Amino acid sequence: MTKLRAWRAVQLIAVAAVLVYVARRIDAQWGELAALPQSINVSWALVAASGLVVLCSYAVLIRTWQHTVQAWGEQIGFRDASRIWFVSNLGRYVPGKVWQIGAMGVLAQRVGVSPVAAVGSSLVISIVNVLAGIAIAVAFGVGVAGEAEWWAVPLVAALTAGVIAAPWILPMAVRAASVVLRREMQAPRLPHSAIWKAAIGCSVAWLLYGIAFRLLHISLLGHGTGDLARSTAAFTGSYIAGFLFLPAPGGIGIREDFLQRFLIQFGIAAGAEAWLIVLASRAWLTILEVVPGLAYLVFTKRTSKPSSTEAA
Repeated sequence: MTKLRAWRAVQLIAVAAVLVYVARRIDAQWGELAALPQSINVSWALVAASGLVVLCSYAVLIRTWQHTVQAWGEQIGFRDASRIWFVSNLGRYVPGKVWQIGAMGVLAQRVGVSPVAAVGSSLVISIVNVLAGIAIAVAFGVGVAGEAEWWAVPLVAALTAGVIAAPWILPMAVRAASVVLRREMQAPRLPHSAIWKAAIGCSVAWLLYGIAFRLLHISLLGHGTGDLARSTAAFTGSYIAGFLFLPAPGGIGIREDFLQRFLIQFGIAAGAEAWLIVLASRAWLTILEVVPGLAYLVFTKRTSKPSSTEAA
């Protein structure tokens, strides 16, 4: 218990330090940022359109996870998969992020899916999603000054090889998850096609995220500086950075810092306009991630009662 409390304290300190750092950076631009609302005219139609595109990306990810569960030899309907996906996603806003994976196992068990298949498929999607996201961010983000970085090609090649090798990497990831979750888990072999289909699904979802982010950007500023590739790279790179920083719930602070830097580096926005996009993006994405999960919790009845083990 002492170690757990110490780890929680470290997480809180890390998150607090990041938030203080970001707050100071925003404060330096506060005068210009406060004056922006007088000179901007938000297009709410484009904001709504960007939200719909994000929901489409969620549908792609849910269908991808559903297919991976089925490749494990289990069956789950799209409606149940959607509920489990959105509710478990609330675990992203808990420091550590491993709660999302554990919640998937418990919720899937309630609808008759093996928790091993649910957790294992979640690990598959998480690993492939990160690899695909980094590959897209690097591939779309290089060459902003007209010349590609020398490391871009080998890095994208290595990430592609990682996706191809995911069927062999998965058992190691499952063993690591068994240690973290303190639950014995097994990793049966998945068809390689299931891994590669997951990579395609995750890549499509990242591209949809990029389109949605660009629509949000245009809705705020009224113009589309840069291009779709750079917008996709900026959003994807910052999202992955926030996701990989485990102490920060929802990647808060880290995602904002990286996104602001990428917006400037890629020539999309600078100064107060960049921070406007950053803060609007945080509010926009948090609503789209949290509201569906909360709606499922409030309005959807559980299909079965949890066992005493699950309750514990």
